[in-house]
Amino acid sequence: MMLKKLIFVFVLFTLFAQAQEIVKLPYKKVEGLIWKGKEVTYVTDIPRVANISKPSIQIFKPKKEINTGTAVIILPGGGMTINSILTEGTMVADWLVKKGVTAVVLKYRLKPTKKGKDFADFKKKNRISYQQKKEIHQKLFPASIDDALNAITYARNNAKKLSVNPNKIGVMGFSAGGAVTMGVGYNYTEKNRPNFIAPIYPWTSEYPVQEPKQDAPPLFIVCASNDPLKLATGSIDLYTSYKENNKDAELHMYAKGKHGFGMTTQNLPSDTWIERFYDWAVSEKLIETVQ
Repeated sequence: MMLKKLIFVFVLFTLFAQAQEIVKLPYKKVEGLIWKGKEVTYVTDIPRVANISKPSIQIFKPKKEINTGTAVIILPGGGMTINSILTEGTMVADWLVKKGVTAVVLKYRLKPTKKGKDFADFKKKNRISYQQKKEIHQKLFPASIDDALNAITYARNNAKKLSVNPNKIGVMGFSAGGAVTMGVGYNYTEKNRPNFIAPIYPWTSEYPVQEPKQDAPPLFIVCASNDPLKLATGSIDLYTSYKENNKDAELHMYAKGKHGFGMTTQNLPSDTWIERFYDWAVSEKLIETVQ
């Protein structure tokens, strides 16, 4: 187990070292939520970051000769309590960068939590009731969505510096990050409208599906039918809401994969979901292929 931890930590910090820049984003205080202490990273089978009170982005740039001009803002999942920063963050960024895409990993604001001596102790110290979670999420989701919208604004305002096309900036989020991505799709303005959104097994049971905006960006969804959180139906509802309003959408529903598969390997068809995203983005002319 210790060797596994060391390998993951090595991979995590190797990927972090490849990031050209870390940028702090502006934010407004959330009434009724108080964070104490700094953010904390717990390493078990994978690294998880908790107690994020100040949003920031980590920018990964492709080599100049393969740069497509597309940027994807990545939101790791974790129930609004942690960020699964490796398998739903930096590993996604690493894959996209190799395809010529600028990847931006967003640490959006999470629930205020107490520090644990390890991840098991962290979970024990931060157990709360379902009703308490609902009340916190009502306050937290708007703030986290605002963080993602500010990430889009930063990328668009700094498009020249980042060598990206300001009209090819999308958002990809996993689970809770997928719910925040949906929120981006419902709350953008003309200036921070994403050019596409990709909620991956989005937490639709916590952030319900709504009617898409008139100028809703193209939508790409991935989920597994055997998701234990029963999110398959919500993903279908999200897709249906787009199609009923004649909006551009693609859905990939795998028979197996469960929840939170991200960039892990399960020897299942769901392992290649990111290739399907790339195929879709190329077909939609959101990413250019590089010879």
